[in-house]
Amino acid sequence: MVTSLFRREAREDKREGREVAATERRNILVAVAGNSMDEDLVRMACNLCLKGKMGKGRVIAINVVEVPRTLPLDAVVDNHENDQVLDKAIAVAQGMSVEIEAEVIQAREAGPAIVDEANDRGCRLIMLGLVPRSRFGQFDLGKTVPYVMEHAPGRVWVMRDEM
Repeated sequence: MVTSLFRREAREDKREGREVAATERRNILVAVAGNSMDEDLVRMACNLCLKGKMGKGRVIAINVVEVPRTLPLDAVVDNHENDQVLDKAIAVAQGMSVEIEAEVIQAREAGPAIVDEANDRGCRLIMLGLVPRSRFGQFDLGKTVPYVMEHAPGRVWVMRDEM
C-alpha cells in the first residue's frame, strides 16, 4: 500500500511530461513532538525509505519549538528535552540503517514551520502524530494538523494515537 503511493506519483509525473530521474531523492519530513508516537512515526518513515525505490531518500526529523510573541524569534530557548526527542529519533533511524537529519526549529507556530521546512528540503511526504484530545466535548485536531494538511506541498500522513 505504501510503496504504491510513490509508484503512483512516478506515473503521474510521467503523464505530465516530466521524467523523474531514478536518483531523485524522496525525502520524508517527520515532525516529532516528544510524545509516545514519535518512535513509531520515525520507524514508519524509515521503512518507507527502505522499501523499493525509496532507497535514495532520507528521513528529516524536526522538533518545532514555539516561541512566545513576548520574546524575539531568535531568542535562545535552550531545552534539553528537545535534544532528547531528536536523539531518540536518530537512534531509531540508525538502528534501521537509514540516513536521518534532525533539527530543532524555533518558530511562532508549528504548522507554518513544518510546511516551510518541507518546501525547503523538497519533501514529498510529511508525517505527523496526533494525540487525541477533546475540547468542549468534541474531538479536536488542534491548529497544526489542519494547517499542514491545507498548505503542504506534497502528501500528508497523520497518525492518531490510541484514546
